[in-house]
Amino acid sequence: MQLAVVNDSKQEIVQIKENEQRKQIQSLVQLARSKTFQTGNLKATLQEITEVAANTLAVERVGVWLYTADHTAIECSNLYDLRKKIYTSGQTLFKASYPIYFQSLEMERSLAVNDAINDTKTQELAASYLKVFGITSLLDAPIWLGGRVVGVVCNEHVGEMRQWTVEEENFASSIADFVALAIEASDRHTVQEALRKSEAQFRAIFERSSIGIGLADIKAQIVDINPALCQMLGYSREELYGKYFSDYISPQKGDLELYKQLISGMRDRIEIEKHFRHKNGQLVWTNLSISMIPGSNGTPEFFLAIIEDITERKQTELKLRASQAAAEAGNRAKNEFLATMSHELRTPLNAIMGLSQLLQQGMVGSLNEKQQEYVSCIYSSGEHLLAIINDILDLSKAEAGTEELLLSTASVVDLCNYALSTVRDQAQEKGLKLISEIDPQAETCKVDIRRMKQMLINLLTNAIKFTPAGQVSLEIKKVPEGITFTVGDTGIGIDTNQFQFLFEPFKQLDSRLNRQYEGTGLGLALTRKLARLHGGDVTVESKLGEGSRFTLFLPNHVDLTTDTNLSDENANKLLTSPHQLNQKRILLIEAEENIGVFLQDYLQIMGYEVEWNNNVDNFGGKIKKFQPNLILLDTNFFAIKETGLLQTLKQEAEGQNLAVVLMGVQEDELRELSASQADNYDYIVKPIRIMQLESIVMRYLST
Repeated sequence: MQLAVVNDSKQEIVQIKENEQRKQIQSLVQLARSKTFQTGNLKATLQEITEVAANTLAVERVGVWLYTADHTAIECSNLYDLRKKIYTSGQTLFKASYPIYFQSLEMERSLAVNDAINDTKTQELAASYLKVFGITSLLDAPIWLGGRVVGVVCNEHVGEMRQWTVEEENFASSIADFVALAIEASDRHTVQEALRKSEAQFRAIFERSSIGIGLADIKAQIVDINPALCQMLGYSREELYGKYFSDYISPQKGDLELYKQLISGMRDRIEIEKHFRHKNGQLVWTNLSISMIPGSNGTPEFFLAIIEDITERKQTELKLRASQAAAEAGNRAKNEFLATMSHELRTPLNAIMGLSQLLQQGMVGSLNEKQQEYVSCIYSSGEHLLAIINDILDLSKAEAGTEELLLSTASVVDLCNYALSTVRDQAQEKGLKLISEIDPQAETCKVDIRRMKQMLINLLTNAIKFTPAGQVSLEIKKVPEGITFTVGDTGIGIDTNQFQFLFEPFKQLDSRLNRQYEGTGLGLALTRKLARLHGGDVTVESKLGEGSRFTLFLPNHVDLTTDTNLSDENANKLLTSPHQLNQKRILLIEAEENIGVFLQDYLQIMGYEVEWNNNVDNFGGKIKKFQPNLILLDTNFFAIKETGLLQTLKQEAEGQNLAVVLMGVQEDELRELSASQADNYDYIVKPIRIMQLESIVMRYLST
C-alpha cells in the first residue's frame, strides 16, 4: 500500500497503524482457522482467544467474564496475564455492587475508557479492582449471544493511561464475537455428546433388554427389532426385517379402531394382551404396549412396540384358577357336610337336653342328689356340645360369605348389661371381679343384635377362662370413627410372637393349654369375622403373665332414622302358673319321636291339652278336628313340597286366628320365614330350652 505523506513523522504514524491493523487481521484469521473451536473445549478455546488478544493489543491482562445463571453477577471464566504468562479464573463481580458499570455494559457496544480510575462508567471498580492490579485504562467489549449480553471481554492496560483507537475497539468487539462462537460451539458439542451417549445407552438397552422391543414404520413394517424379540418369536433379525407385525399377531375384533385412536392422538399408547405366532407354530402369550414416535414435523412416523412374554404367568393363572375352583368346591362340600352333621348332631341333642330338663324339674318323679348331679352334668354337656356346633356353623357361614346381618339400632348399655349378666356367674365361680365402664356418649350402635351379643360374650368368656385371679373389665368408648368395646383381664397373657395365631380357627396357642382350658379355639376367629362383617375389627394388646386387652371396634353408621330400637324381652314377665291356662289346645307336629315325647309330656304337665303327630297327612283335617289354639310345627316338613303345607297352614291359621310357632335349627331361616307370614307367626330354635318354650307359649296362650 502506498500513501502520500507531507513529512516523515506522519508517514511513520500511518505505517504503525497499518502494521497494527495487519496484525489484528492476522490474529482474527488465526482464530478463525483454529482447530480448538472444533473440539468444543470452552476452557482451551478461551485461553487461546485471551492470549491472542493480549499479544495483539499489547495489554497486560485480557479476561473473559460470563454472567451467572441468575444474571446477578459476572464470573471470570479465563484471564490471561501477558507479563506472567499464566491463566487464572474464578473471581466474581456482583451487579448490585457496581450498578453503573453493569448498566454501561448492557447499553453500549464497547467501553473504551482511557482514564478508568476517574471515568464515571468504571470508577466504581477503582478501589476494589483497578487500583489493586494497577489498571489505568480499560477496553471492554460485551459478549452478545441470542440477542442478550452474556458476558464481557475485558482488555486491561497497566501503566500510563492509554488512548484507545477505533481500530482497537473494533478488534475488541471481534474478539467478543469469537468468544460467543466458542460458547455456541461448546454448547453444541455438549448437546451432541449428550445425544451420542443417549443413543448409545438406548441402543444398549434395546440390544440387551430381556423384553422384546420392535420399531415399525407407519405401515407397521418392521424397521428394527432386538434380540429378545427375535428369540421370543424364533426368527433371526434378517428374517423379520421388512416384514409386517400383523403377520405374527393373532388379530382380534376392535384392533383397527385402537390403532386409529393411537395415530389420531386420542390415545398415548395401547396396552393389550396378544397372542404372537412363534416360528414353530405355537402361540406365545404376550403383553403388548404400542406407542407412537413422531417425526420432525410432529406427525406420526414410527410405532414403538414393547412386548413381554407372559406365557408362564398365564399358565400359572390358569392353574391358580383351577386350584381356586377346587378350593371353592371343597369349601362348599365342607359347608354341606357341616350343615348335614349339624342336623344329625342336633337331633339327638334335642332329646338329651329336653328330657334332661324334664328330669331336672322333677316332672316325672323326684330324683336323689346323685341323680340330680348326673342329670345336670348331662344337660351342661349338651349345652357345651351345642355351643361348639353353633360356633362351627357360624364360622363356616362367615367364611363362605353367606352370613347376613340384620342391622338394628341398639342401646349400648343394654347390650353390655346383657353380656355382663350372662357371664357373671362364671366370674363369681372363679372369684373374679367383673367391672365395666361405659362412655355416656356411646349411646347407640347399629349392629346385628344377636351377633353383637355373641361377640361380647365370646370376648368376656375368653377373658374369664384365662384369668386365674384378679378382674375382667369391659370398657366402652366413643371415638370419632365409631365405638370401641375393650375387654381387659389380669390373666395369663399372650406372647407377642403368638399374636399371628390368635384368630385362626381350631387353634390354641400352647398345646399344654388344651388340657388346662377347654375349648375349640373358634371363639376369637368367629368374633373377628363377625366384627369385619360389621365393617369393624378385633385387635389385641397383651403381655405374657400380666393380662390381655381385646378391642372390638365398630364403625359409625348413618341413616338410622328407619331403624327400630330393639330390646330383649324379659322372660320372667311372661311366666304364669299352669292353673291360669284353662286347658288351651296345642297341635304339635314333630317328626322326631324323642323330641315329640319331650314336648308333649312337658306341655301336658304345664296344663295344656296336646296332640302330637309325627306326619302332616291330612294336615288341614287335623286342624279342623282338634281346633288348636297354637300350632308347634317342625320346619323339616317344609321340604315336602307336594303337601302344600304352607298354603294349608296359612288358610287355616287366618280362618281360625291361630298362632303358629315354627321349630328348626337355623335361626336366620326361621326369622325370615316367620317374618314373611302374618303377625301371629313366631319361631323357636332347637334344641328347645324349657324357659324359651314357656315364654313363647305364654306369649300366645296367656289371654
